[in-house]
Amino acid sequence: MGIKLKTRKPTGIVPWPLILLEGEEGAGKTYSAAEFSASDRIGQMYWVDLAEGSADEYAAIPGADYEIIDHDGSYRDILEQIRAVHAEARRAAAAGEPPVVLTIDSGSSLWRMLKSWTHERARRGKSNAQRLQDDPDAAIDVGMNLWNDATERWLEVVHLLQTFPGIAIITARGKQITAIDDNGKPVQDRGRVLKEWKVQAQKDLAFDCSVWVRMRRGRAPQVVKARSLQLRIEDGKPLTLPDFSVEDLVFNRLGCSVESQPRQMPALVGDRVQAWLDEHDVLELRDVERLRELWWDAAGDETGLTRAEVVSIRAAIERKVAEIENPPAEMGEGPVSDADRLRAVVERRAEEGDDEPDDDPEPDKRPVRKAPAKRTAAKRSPAKRATAKTTAARR
Repeated sequence: MGIKLKTRKPTGIVPWPLILLEGEEGAGKTYSAAEFSASDRIGQMYWVDLAEGSADEYAAIPGADYEIIDHDGSYRDILEQIRAVHAEARRAAAAGEPPVVLTIDSGSSLWRMLKSWTHERARRGKSNAQRLQDDPDAAIDVGMNLWNDATERWLEVVHLLQTFPGIAIITARGKQITAIDDNGKPVQDRGRVLKEWKVQAQKDLAFDCSVWVRMRRGRAPQVVKARSLQLRIEDGKPLTLPDFSVEDLVFNRLGCSVESQPRQMPALVGDRVQAWLDEHDVLELRDVERLRELWWDAAGDETGLTRAEVVSIRAAIERKVAEIENPPAEMGEGPVSDADRLRAVVERRAEEGDDEPDDDPEPDKRPVRKAPAKRTAAKRSPAKRATAKTTAARR
């Protein structure tokens, strides 16, 4: 039987935008986002302040009305709160309410946090740890696999913003810097060092946003890019907007309305792990018994999952159960790492025993690997037994 073709007709509806407000310090990025919360054309605005510290003060802007997301500064908590806002925006859209707005201030701070996490992991690596033990000021090597992990965490946030069932705004720092070639040297043209504009965040942020606004002190804001049929930006010719406001940009120039919808962008994955987790809401569940049932269900023949995919799914479920049964420490004690949570699961399994699961196990039981048996003299080769006896006699 052949695979069934799946198609649909395009809607032609203008989607809700992901807006990047980037530029120099003091250019009005945060102010413009907070000012937008006073619009009577939007619903509730939620504000995620990441190392900027402006959220409380900017609420004094006339008409400003937004809720500040309370987080503990850890990536895990920030991501969970963004997911919660995403779910609330989906509920509001389904109920026909005005669009929810999510503002992240700033993306530069989020990426800086992930870069610091990457370097901390690199320092703990075996070769780097030895090098730093010999010379605490030595340069360390940061593997590409570590940068890939940081990028993956960044993209988890960006995908939620791209598919947000409302209006998403992310701010970032931007400035003019010396152009650098692939060898790390300044680019020159006829003896003159060339300059380029740099958005201080993950390198693909400008690509991932649907609208890109640049703000500079003493100059009118410019729309550098707009993925829109309503607002056309010619190549290399940004649109200057002297009377810029986010409200005018969204509802007048982009043409968004109550009929707008989020962009249809299923997450692209190389396997079916994330799709399976999303389908069963594993990351949102708080019911341990249900999670244990899903642990067993993942290996069912009807899922069509490979053995490697089942292992990855079960590991994710185990981490989730560990989070529920062993909640993170209070802020004063510092967040609990993934390694600590996984270690807690392993230790708990060791305490539960080493029996193999039954052929038809109960849903609330977990398989536990047998601890490797200690090697005895009877299992050694004759030569090794003789060596062991000689050593014992000498002692």
